[in-house]
Amino acid sequence: MEAVVAPSFPATPRAVRPSEFQEEAIVKYIISIIQPDRLDEVIEALTAADINLMTVSDVLGRGRQKGVAEVYRSHVERGGLLHKVRIEIAVNDDYAAPTIEAIIAGARTGDIGDGKIFVLDLEQCVRIRTGETNGEAIG
Repeated sequence: MEAVVAPSFPATPRAVRPSEFQEEAIVKYIISIIQPDRLDEVIEALTAADINLMTVSDVLGRGRQKGVAEVYRSHVERGGLLHKVRIEIAVNDDYAAPTIEAIIAGARTGDIGDGKIFVLDLEQCVRIRTGETNGEAIG
């Protein structure tokens, strides 16, 4: 009778303390708010720019078109809050400009309500599984 050997799993990564973070490549957090019908075009443009990691959420909001009725897929939305899509992307500094250009290329129609892009410095990023930090953690 053979002995049953338990499968070996990788060691649990050690906890990372904030004091252990070292200065690494600058990381940017890019948040864009766009029209829902432009999402596919934005994703295609991001993929072509080799940007594949993103979070997409349905959101409600309003900008300068406040109170203006908007037609979306044969449905008239009257003023107030309009349906938008929020895309969040963390990238190394080298990828920030191509990411912004791709979002603009995919989202721009020239009409009011095309959206906004916000670029923030990301102080820390930690990959939970491995403990990698900042630039290594996002890509």
